Amino acid sequence: MKQKHFIVYVILLATLFVLPAVNIFSQERTELSSNLPIKYEELRAPDFTNAVDKSGSTCLIPIGVLEKHGPHLPLGTDMLDVREVALSAAKKEYTIVFPEYYFSQILEAKHQPGTIAYSPQLIWNVLQETCDELARNGIKKIILVNGHGGNNSFLAYFCQAQLDKRKDYFVVLFRPESGPVVAEKVKKLRKTTTGGHAGEMETSMMLVSRPDLVHMDRAKEQSGEDLKRLEHLSYTYTGIWWYAQYPNHYAGDGSYASREIGELLINSQVDQLVELIKILKTDDSILELQDRFFNETEKPLETKQ
Repeated sequence: MKQKHFIVYVILLATLFVLPAVNIFSQERTELSSNLPIKYEELRAPDFTNAVDKSGSTCLIPIGVLEKHGPHLPLGTDMLDVREVALSAAKKEYTIVFPEYYFSQILEAKHQPGTIAYSPQLIWNVLQETCDELARNGIKKIILVNGHGGNNSFLAYFCQAQLDKRKDYFVVLFRPESGPVVAEKVKKLRKTTTGGHAGEMETSMMLVSRPDLVHMDRAKEQSGEDLKRLEHLSYTYTGIWWYAQYPNHYAGDGSYASREIGELLINSQVDQLVELIKILKTDDSILELQDRFFNETEKPLETKQ
């Protein structure tokens, strides 16, 4: 066989066998990418790289707690609700959802059965090391999705403290807003005007996320009334404020809850979280500004005024 004919023969073989194999491999990778689990714990190690790529290096950490929620809701209410929001959002816009997380600030509920109140040092270190480990695995955009009111101050300060040392990743705290349209719909449906912990609103959300764990018949067994025991003190903040108002760890009346309210609240949060995920997957402005900031902190006298 002449050399020219041999080369042509090799090219034909490649066309018939090698290229189809490449196409099949590419198709398999596409199918694999489209079927990736959204739950961190369900990903296989060989698929993790694809998941990081598909997520745009993003990951949600839905944060709950283990605490009393009135006489009618489960201890893990916050964790169950916030994971419902996170998983629903990830199904609409792919991102990785970290496993059940309950290392939260809940010292004010230590007097109630079932509460797991870790030390302030531990909850900080666990969250920091979790973020560090995610970043080591290629996740550079971490979104904290908070489901527990007792974390509000802690998580905001945690995000602020990320500026203490140079990092190649960022942490943001998702802060959903109550839009006027949803707020008006909820207002028309509500039967109570007070509360905030295991009351009408939170119980309504549980009727969506885990209705099987809601015991509406028990909602009136305890009082969720504000006792106002420190109302006479002005211009102060004290850690005992919650116990002073709601020693039963129950605020409001969950017996008035409705699934319709729960769906409005959860869907609103999901839509806003989806929007945030979409933006952060392609937006590197936080990383760029952080890097610039850390460069300037090393030589503050050279910072342009």
